[in-house]
Amino acid sequence: MASENEKLRIDKYLWAIRLFKTRSLATEACKAGRVKLNGSNVKASYIVKVGEIYSIQKGIERKVILVTGLLERRGDAKIAAAHYTDQTPVEDTYGFKSTFHAPVLKRDRGTGRPTKRDRREIDGLQSSEWWEEADKN
Repeated sequence: MASENEKLRIDKYLWAIRLFKTRSLATEACKAGRVKLNGSNVKASYIVKVGEIYSIQKGIERKVILVTGLLERRGDAKIAAAHYTDQTPVEDTYGFKSTFHAPVLKRDRGTGRPTKRDRREIDGLQSSEWWEEADKN
């Protein structure tokens, strides 16, 4: 474990607290702008300080963490959880709805591939206007 006055890079910290599986994935996230401090991107070499709040986007998942301690080496999950506080609001866990939550339209078996006309009708059904009309009825 690192003491409070020791210097620790953000990519190494995110790897040590088990937010990323490898340190190189944490570095890539920093380079891609998915790790932010006060709304601005953070480089992988940024020095972590206790008390700072970071926003991390990992796929469609978003996390907001508060640094409560520095951890230089990767350990078990109990030790890692003691070095940060998850402050992610429940509604912000996912940035947008997954395609798994979208309604699925089924076609009868054996009808073949949809024609252009069928496809346009399907797209029309999936538009928000159609769903609003369906909710009214």
